[in-house]
Amino acid sequence: MPVELPAVGSRVSLRYRLPAGSDKPLTDVVGYLDRGAPDLLVRTKSGELVEVALADVVSVRELSHTPVRTSEIRAVEHAAAMAWPGVEHHWLHGWFLRNGHGFTSRANSAVPLDVSAHLGALADVAAWYRERGLPARLALPERLLPVRTAGTDNSRVMVRDIAIDPRVVPVRFADVPDGTWLQGYQRDVPADVLTAVVDGEVTFATSETGAVARGAVTPAPDGTGWLGISALRVPAEQRRRGQARDLCSALLAWGTGRGATRAYVRVPAENTAAVALFTGLGFRLHHGHRYVDAESLLGFTI
Repeated sequence: MPVELPAVGSRVSLRYRLPAGSDKPLTDVVGYLDRGAPDLLVRTKSGELVEVALADVVSVRELSHTPVRTSEIRAVEHAAAMAWPGVEHHWLHGWFLRNGHGFTSRANSAVPLDVSAHLGALADVAAWYRERGLPARLALPERLLPVRTAGTDNSRVMVRDIAIDPRVVPVRFADVPDGTWLQGYQRDVPADVLTAVVDGEVTFATSETGAVARGAVTPAPDGTGWLGISALRVPAEQRRRGQARDLCSALLAWGTGRGATRAYVRVPAENTAAVALFTGLGFRLHHGHRYVDAESLLGFTI
């Protein structure tokens, strides 16, 4: 089966076969993918260029664009959780629990934000959700907890620094989602879930062509202001015309005006079009994210 390669420019860990007669059959290289065909060219941290025939590639794994500390993952996830806190939220043993009437995974899951969060607290986490008639879903950012169980809704968290785009894009911003925005969003999510935010500000952006997106500026524990872009939708007849790019550029400018210096998005891992869009906007992979049912870890029916 052919190996699927990430986009040129991605940072990768590449395992490949060595020529017959070498001391060992396989070796690895970590660096940036400078070329993907006809042969791969990987540029290491030291600047060395390693050329590998595509037929010799055994596996390739995309890494964060730059080395990322666990504390940096926790900081982004803290800002993201405050941007989707649900209509009720509660801290429990280092976990941030969210109840959003059952609408959207982001607003109805527990995320281990504090360093004190541990798996021994899952029974209490599950009980909190059981009392509300909701399934206990865990939002598990990469590397924060030692959970090996395969998850669902695997996604890429991509980040970038914010710089002002000099282009003027006609976009209407509102504090609450109006009928036009909700029609463009095409999901039945209650307004109180959409507008909820902790220690920040939220906006609902609508372009002249009907493209919509949600933006929220919330702080990380170190005080960094993060802009989160979500709920991006473009009418089918308007796609591939730069509408999504223009709307995101307008949101980046909006976020800058409210103190954000960095931005993040969460993109489904299999959505190659969205990954390409945000890569083109300067976002780069920071870490992975998935959801896991607490029941699968507890071993009893919730």
